[in-house]
Amino acid sequence: QVQLVESGGGLVQAGGSLRLSCAASGRTFSSYAMGWFRQTPGKERRFVAAISWNGGPTYYADSVKGRFTISRDNAKNTVYLQMNTLQPEDTAVYYCAAGASIAVLHTTPLWGQGTQVTVSS
Repeated sequence: QVQLVESGGGLVQAGGSLRLSCAASGRTFSSYAMGWFRQTPGKERRFVAAISWNGGPTYYADSVKGRFTISRDNAKNTVYLQMNTLQPEDTAVYYCAAGASIAVLHTTPLWGQGTQVTVSS
């Protein structure tokens, strides 16, 4: 089982960029599908992006397509979320997730502790 630690969140102006990182412990990282979700106060955690175990297929929420890019480096046990053209509505706590498959990411993933992203207008 992996443990996940996110970093890279912060405050940025609208139109700016941030790159989130999620470092995973454990030797089985490369076998996991990985994803990013986000949550605002009082709302459910929502899917942002996912990537398969080998970096092949990637998936995005419609709201971030063309602006966010998910990638992974299995040699570094790290998954990234490059976020460009950020908007105030992207403000949320961003969570890294790991699962045995893309489908598992949407049901019973392992979660990191989250990192706050705040986009000012």
